[in-house]
Amino acid sequence: MSGPNGEPSVTAGLEEEEVMPEEEYAALNLMLDQINSCLDNLEEKNDTLNAKLHELLESNRQVRMEFRQQQIDATAPTDSQDRST
Repeated sequence: MSGPNGEPSVTAGLEEEEVMPEEEYAALNLMLDQINSCLDNLEEKNDTLNAKLHELLESNRQVRMEFRQQQIDATAPTDSQDRST
């Protein structure tokens, strides 16, 4: 028999002679498999997002370094400027 959310109802105090019916075990097992599958999908998505984040951070780091180098190159006096003064 199912509970209000479709989950099998499990009596906390089952007597030794009372056994959970096979169909309830099967339903519980199916739900656990579905939960496990969802968790696997979430873990895979998390790993993918984490990898993309690391790529983005590395790309950002490279762009910042290039930008700083451009600023240094733009503000540094060139040899021709030194000779003309």
